[in-house]
Amino acid sequence: MFDLEMIKATYAKMPARIAAARRITNKPLTLTEKILYSHLTEGEAKAAYERGKSYVDFAPDRVAMQDATAQMALLQFMQAGRPKVAVPSTVHCDHLITARVGAKDDLAVANKESKEVYDFLASVSNKYGIGFWKPGAGIIHQVVLENYAFPGGMMIGTDSHTVNAGGLGMVAIGVGGADACDVMAGLPWELKFPKLIGVKLTGKLNGWTAPKDVILKVAGILTVKGGTGCIVEYFGEGATSMSCTGKGTICNMGAEIGATTSTFGYDESMERYLRATGRSELADLANGIKEHLTADGDVYANPANYFDQVIEINLSELEPHLNGPFTPDLATPVSKMKEEAAKNNWPLKVEWGLIGSCTNSSYEDLSRAASIARQAIAKGLVTKAEFGINPGSEQVRFTAERDGLLKTFTDLNASIFTNACGPCIGMWDRVGAEKAEKNTIVHSFNRNFAKRADGNPNTYAFVASPELVAAIAISGNLGFNPITDTLTNSKGDQVKLEAPTGDELPKKGFAVDDPGFQAPAADGSKVSVAVSPTSDRLQLLAPFAAWEKTDLKGLKLLIKAKGKCTTDHISMAGKWLKYRGHLDNISNNMLIGAVNYFNEKTDSVKNQLTGNYESVPVVQRQYKAKGIGSIVVGDENYGEGSSREHAAMEPRFLGVRAVLVKSFARIHETNLKKQGMLALTFADKNDYEKIKEDDSIDITGLTSFAPNTPLTLVFNHKDGSKDEIKANHTYNAQQIEWFKAGAALNIIRANIGA
Repeated sequence: MFDLEMIKATYAKMPARIAAARRITNKPLTLTEKILYSHLTEGEAKAAYERGKSYVDFAPDRVAMQDATAQMALLQFMQAGRPKVAVPSTVHCDHLITARVGAKDDLAVANKESKEVYDFLASVSNKYGIGFWKPGAGIIHQVVLENYAFPGGMMIGTDSHTVNAGGLGMVAIGVGGADACDVMAGLPWELKFPKLIGVKLTGKLNGWTAPKDVILKVAGILTVKGGTGCIVEYFGEGATSMSCTGKGTICNMGAEIGATTSTFGYDESMERYLRATGRSELADLANGIKEHLTADGDVYANPANYFDQVIEINLSELEPHLNGPFTPDLATPVSKMKEEAAKNNWPLKVEWGLIGSCTNSSYEDLSRAASIARQAIAKGLVTKAEFGINPGSEQVRFTAERDGLLKTFTDLNASIFTNACGPCIGMWDRVGAEKAEKNTIVHSFNRNFAKRADGNPNTYAFVASPELVAAIAISGNLGFNPITDTLTNSKGDQVKLEAPTGDELPKKGFAVDDPGFQAPAADGSKVSVAVSPTSDRLQLLAPFAAWEKTDLKGLKLLIKAKGKCTTDHISMAGKWLKYRGHLDNISNNMLIGAVNYFNEKTDSVKNQLTGNYESVPVVQRQYKAKGIGSIVVGDENYGEGSSREHAAMEPRFLGVRAVLVKSFARIHETNLKKQGMLALTFADKNDYEKIKEDDSIDITGLTSFAPNTPLTLVFNHKDGSKDEIKANHTYNAQQIEWFKAGAALNIIRANIGA
């Protein structure tokens, strides 16, 4: 078992720290508050923090990184000057494996194609005391749930779906690499004290309804930004009746409503999962302080008194959902899908059904989906759509193979891909995707933005539970409702699929030959980390320049982005993942997916130096070469989606000075601040309309930059007229110092050097 002494120390502090918080706030505490107040850097609480306003320093218990984001996080950590990480940390190689033909061949190709990156990550981990999970070991969040997550703990991770660990009662939060660097260097981690949303679950899941449907329903209620600045805490009889991995699924997709994280109180399902994954000693420790690992009694009895918002869902009445296309909050009950598809001209023919991702790749997920596959075989059905499976970890895969689940899938002609993210993050070499034909896929992933899975902007992707994905893949019809509809089998008979069944945990226990873990050297001082200066995959970082101590004048408008602009639009994944360790090369994808307000095109903006329309990074590189700064303008919830800090580092590297939007997603706003950028919001959202294509922009007020004081922007139009507006910001005093220094990392480096 990992980190046992750290967990014991955390648990030993919790009772006194929670008691202090209860005294200082003078009220019963939610589970979220108990975990937050017991992880204050200052120790026992000396003040009650105001939700949504107070910036607070925390001391997370651990850090987790996946290979795509770990590269930049560790390149930054190497600059910090520390000999070893200050908290337990891990790297998980799950993002760089392309799904093509099947696990064995695909993994071999990845090990060859990304050898340089894997060797770099392994050597950095070895040197700095970081646990390393090899390619094929599994998807970061499933591996964390199986090995590292613990009730009442606090962790950060360089992936927005770090929140998955809330299924084991953690406060687990996705961050950029710079935040991870801070914590690994032993510094406090800053977060605005979140607001709290309580979700009361009554009744019990039944029939075709799965934990996935809970969060699909919540996403429909709250939308992609309804959880911004909030932690969601689930409770009620419906919560305790669900499995631990089911809870993880719900927390995982909390990232799709913009929530800081989501969590559940410790219960018997978590205890069962801990014991099943070889952590009985941890289960015993948790049982010893279980009153501190859930909310105080009155909180759940009278939730309206303790949460900023309360939602109630009756699981007994909840219907299976499909969410999409192109956004994870467009929620449609399965009974309404045929009607909605016809109304919206969504293609009914389903080309692919995909099960897996960090959201739904547990043993229980595979078990329930396999029960549908087993029925199909027995009833003479074949899949009308192609079918693919990504197990969540080598432990899940090995156990599922032992128990015959994988054979059931392959008997139905499914492809078993590597224990990795694969199509969920665009690492899918889908045959025919380059034709950009209009088509439909269904999957159990968490996101379905345009181009995300296969690079085709005309792929209509719908999110559903693994069991519903299996049923729809068998039918080949998006409008198929397994609760009411029948299918025609090979004999021409009408047959009906029964509701799925499955095992929460494997009856024979989990098993695995080689989980894929590499422990770091006890003394890493002799370990060398080499980065070739001619590499196109890795590049050592140079510090960003400090602020010039003047207002910014004559900035060019680079792009005025229209509508949804996620981190996928700002810094695409897929084929670009191979450059995640090379800032110069990956900057060639900067904002190429964003829609230009002025011509409704992607990757086509006006170059104010030539008057020509060119690629966004091409134009920005010309501005940089001339020493001209620029500004990016965006719409609502700018930067939603993945935590990838490349979406902030690329503009910074290429000379963008400010991002001005109607509203930000939390992680992206923080990433911009960390990299020394100006992250600004319109004081009046209607001012978005005032910006013209040929504008030159001045930002004034920087010489007296202060918290809660708006800045002034002047839009100098080509015709000689101008508009002056106010722009708000959320910078506190410390974050303003990041801006002045050029980046937060510059301050760390200076302090350690001193």
